[in-house]
Amino acid sequence: MRVHYEKLRADAAECALLRDLATDAEKRELFGRLADHLNSLASLMQRRVELQAAATAMAGSPGPVPKPPPAGMAL
Repeated sequence: MRVHYEKLRADAAECALLRDLATDAEKRELFGRLADHLNSLASLMQRRVELQAAATAMAGSPGPVPKPPPAGMAL
């Protein structure tokens, strides 16, 4: 999953670059929204990876396992 969220971050950076280079206002807005959306997805995936790592580390210890944030929730 780490490879996937890193790819999303790279795609978001590319969209941000296209946003900055666009001369048309509609295209600037579109690429800006795409960059924001891809960054949000990457953040959710990264958080999930971190929670899974924490759950694995806590597997031998008593206590509740952290739950991931609800789907669609921006961090």
